[in-house]
Amino acid sequence: MQRKAYVTGIAALLAVLLAGCTSGSSSGDDATDKNADASTSTVAAQPGKYRTLPEACGAVSHDTLDSLLPGIAQITDDDQRAKAYAGEAALTYDTDRKVGCHWKIESTDATDRLSVDFERVVSYDNAVSDDSEAQTIYTQLESAADIPESAPPTPADTESPSASASSSASDSPSATASPTGSADPSSSASTSASDSASSSASSSTTPAGLQPRTLSDLGDEAYLDDQLSGSGSTAEQRTVTVVFRTSNVVVTIVYEEQPMATGTVPDSKEMQDRAQNLAAQLAEALNG
Repeated sequence: MQRKAYVTGIAALLAVLLAGCTSGSSSGDDATDKNADASTSTVAAQPGKYRTLPEACGAVSHDTLDSLLPGIAQITDDDQRAKAYAGEAALTYDTDRKVGCHWKIESTDATDRLSVDFERVVSYDNAVSDDSEAQTIYTQLESAADIPESAPPTPADTESPSASASSSASDSPSATASPTGSADPSSSASTSASDSASSSASSSTTPAGLQPRTLSDLGDEAYLDDQLSGSGSTAEQRTVTVVFRTSNVVVTIVYEEQPMATGTVPDSKEMQDRAQNLAAQLAEALNG
């Protein structure tokens, strides 16, 4: 009887041990399966559309440079004109990631400067696509430029009822004549001074509708900045900047003009049109 009980005990012990081994093996298989699922669920973000960049100094046609830099047409020496068209390449250590070109042309009327820079953005985070990284860089540039979310309203939209009433009042006889019917010299002088100040202010600011704004018809996203600097004894310099992103490439155009004559203000619309025309050409070339 004792021997039978002993054998039965050993059998029970073996059964427990086998059950434990089976349970541990199952748990290990589950962990392996979970790790495999996790690895297969992590998919690397898609790379950007562009793997190379254009040659920056050759990206702008001669006709476009003639429009942006009128002084080129005044260069009579063929070699000097060819050098002017060629521009000056920006210093870069990786032409697959960043390239640029700059031009500076002096004419009898003004000094014009143009720079074009391309940056191909590559994300080193497998969870972030090249496009997303480029979008982040573009957003930082737009925020730094303090670009409004939408174009400013026109003067007609900003005229308040009180302003209209004030205008009507100024047109009435009581505003321009004394009670006796004679003109009020002090009122006339005040009006003249006000008109002069208004004219001076409007000549040194960017007209409504041409102020810094986002652009909806250029690349994936774009903005335009227009700034005027200098006054008094120096000629006022206007700087128009256009930045746009297409996929994982960010393009920056900076166009500057400083007149030779003091008091001359570069035309905002003309400069903006030229810069936007160049931007459209570059965007088309990238997508071509």
